[in-house]
Amino acid sequence: MKNSVLIAICLLVSTIGFAQEKNKKMAFEVDGKCEMCKMRIEKAALGVPGVKYALWDIPSHQLSLVVDERKTDPMKIKTALVAAGHDTKELKATQEAYDDIHPCCKYREDNTDDSEKH
Repeated sequence: MKNSVLIAICLLVSTIGFAQEKNKKMAFEVDGKCEMCKMRIEKAALGVPGVKYALWDIPSHQLSLVVDERKTDPMKIKTALVAAGHDTKELKATQEAYDDIHPCCKYREDNTDDSEKH
């Protein structure tokens, strides 16, 4: 009886261990418009502990990430992005942070794709 309980516990623990993924892919929209925005957004995302990969697509405004879920969560990443001056759907950059970005990057006034100009 003790052996079967011990075996059941070992199987349960090993199943839980395999079920936890430490790396997770996620994506969300971040406002911006050019290559300078791309560099700023990716740098801000990669500056968050636990973010392993960040790629922002200019035309779609999608930020694709690979993160270690044990070290971070989407809200921490979005907080870093708004601190860099870029809005997300849930959070908006402060006017001060937005004013600090380069004049050509002012996406709130003109959200066109200016990637060819930089």
